[in-house]
Amino acid sequence: MIELLRTNDLVLISRVEAILGEAGVDFFIADQHMSAMEGSLGFLPRRVLVAEEDAKEARAALAEAGLAEELRDG
Repeated sequence: MIELLRTNDLVLISRVEAILGEAGVDFFIADQHMSAMEGSLGFLPRRVLVAEEDAKEARAALAEAGLAEELRDG
């Protein structure tokens, strides 16, 4: 899987989930349940992962939505 972005911003994660879902791209949010382990402090960023074969489509969908600056290089 390819990491598209990493953030602590839960609103951004929600927006990315909506965009990728609408584009039909399967994704996985890694570390989203770590807040229970960290005490809900929010210092562990969540990572948005997609299959390598879906990365180009996912990046295009997020860039079209104005989130290109949030994407990790790759």
